[in-house]
Amino acid sequence: MTLPQTQQETKAVADAWDYKGQPALKSTSGGWSGAAMILGVEAVERLVTLGIAVNLVVYLTRTMHLGNASAANIVTNFMGTSYILTLLGGYVADTFLGRYLTVGVGATVQAIGVTILTFSTIVPSLQPPKCDLGSASCIPANGKQLAVLFTALYMTALGTAFLKSSVSGFGTDQFDESDPKEKGRMIKFFSWFFFLINVGALTAVTILVYIQDKVGRKFGYGICACAIVVGLVVFLSGTKKYRFKKLVGNPLAQFASVFVAAWRKRHMKLPSDASVLFNVDDIIGDENVKDKQKLPHSKEFRFLDKAAIKDSSTEFSGTAILNNWNLATLNDVEEVKLVIRMLPTWGTTIMFWTVYAQMTTFSVSQATTMDRHIGKSFEIPPASLTAFFVASVMLVIVFYDRIIVPLCARYLNNPHGFTPLQRIAIGLVMSIFAMIAAALTEIRRLNVAQSHGLTNNPNAVIPMSVFWLVPQFLLVGGGEALTYIGQLDFFLRECPKGMKTMSTGLFISTISLGFFFSSILVSIVDKVTTKTRPWLADNLNQGKLYDFYWLLAILSVLNMMLFFYCAKRYVYKEKRLAEAGIQMEDSGPVCH
Repeated sequence: MTLPQTQQETKAVADAWDYKGQPALKSTSGGWSGAAMILGVEAVERLVTLGIAVNLVVYLTRTMHLGNASAANIVTNFMGTSYILTLLGGYVADTFLGRYLTVGVGATVQAIGVTILTFSTIVPSLQPPKCDLGSASCIPANGKQLAVLFTALYMTALGTAFLKSSVSGFGTDQFDESDPKEKGRMIKFFSWFFFLINVGALTAVTILVYIQDKVGRKFGYGICACAIVVGLVVFLSGTKKYRFKKLVGNPLAQFASVFVAAWRKRHMKLPSDASVLFNVDDIIGDENVKDKQKLPHSKEFRFLDKAAIKDSSTEFSGTAILNNWNLATLNDVEEVKLVIRMLPTWGTTIMFWTVYAQMTTFSVSQATTMDRHIGKSFEIPPASLTAFFVASVMLVIVFYDRIIVPLCARYLNNPHGFTPLQRIAIGLVMSIFAMIAAALTEIRRLNVAQSHGLTNNPNAVIPMSVFWLVPQFLLVGGGEALTYIGQLDFFLRECPKGMKTMSTGLFISTISLGFFFSSILVSIVDKVTTKTRPWLADNLNQGKLYDFYWLLAILSVLNMMLFFYCAKRYVYKEKRLAEAGIQMEDSGPVCH
């Protein structure tokens, strides 16, 4: 005999459905039973993505016989694509498939891509003949071999992007924010989410990289393929336990309609009294529109206000059809202005991720030339130095939460610690010092190579410990912890309530553009310096990689100055609303 369920247990979750399309019950859906399986697939995604990316430059130079500059660009383009396509993944999830199917499709495509990559390491005809690095007999990979490699990499990038775009959002769907208990669990979900991301990353840069270098690429990539398949099976096995939310539509439509409406009315004169412009109060019966956070009118970007002008060509009789590209509410206009105000911060954070990109490219190439022994027998793989990078991220986050935040609460009366822009600023400063450290280390490495007569030998192990590279990894890792969380906090808190998907996409696009800018910069530097003494020589002992690092340091300083100028002029949304006597709505947990 079963006990009768309480009213709380049989209560349906608002705006959530089960896999049969019926209202989701709290007792039988969502919560940790569903969220745990979502956490699993994300941990595997990070394991697979980093398991490929951090050691890819070594594979491209030593197995595919590509130059250092070409190999670095392939890695950064691969990583950049995996981030930029999250915009497409978010659009598909919000408009067509929903988050569940987008995660499932993403994991499937990623599994196919990694499987192709694994086969490319097994089939001999898909790799050039083996040779000594730098010898005249070395033949670079041909068009067919590169075509298979690029197919595998970009299928993996597409799958990663689709999965990454929706997995955290689908995790939050498993908790009811209106229930204080479930909201508390959701905050814990994000703690576990970030923890498992780093567990996956740490496993990738240590165990997987070691297997790739010491046992064989086919085994390392084969483990990646099996891992994502297992992750997909675990994710699909939780289907009956998940809560599903309705599609929210494309937030870009509102953004575009405001510009189109303003352009169509560009010749009209703005009224001096903003209260006569079309606004939310003029709409009857559309609760979805009235549910938006009301924003005060601002005097910036006045051109966009023309989108809210009522004129005879607009069908208006107390109600209106929104998003018809002719008329927008003044509140919609103000939401677009909020996004525009965030763009200077968006643009000045791209440079950090360009510096970050060097940790998976040239820093790993440096490590391949140095003494990597711990003791007499154990030799660490060059890509495993990124373990210091991951460790730095975790240590800085713990230090910030346990030390900095309490100090700020006690002495600065700020219980949340530094502001988002302050965190980003510290991260930018750390990236500058990272490039200075990288340049100085490279100068020392070249001096040691020259003093031992190893300049012309690309295969020689320079008698200099690889741990000289640790400072640059620690500085960039610490900078990432502050910049990443600061950016995410900024873009989620400052964006309009209905544009969080687009705002998160803006944040992720800075990472992608940082990788792409690195590719562009490497191509320009390689082309300009090749005729004299190349900065990015295939034999690093004959190059001037330190000059490339100095260039990044100078660009980072200029970028930081521009960031400080923009940050000083920025007014937070909460302050704008407070000045107008409007209480800011809860933006929810800051996470991704």
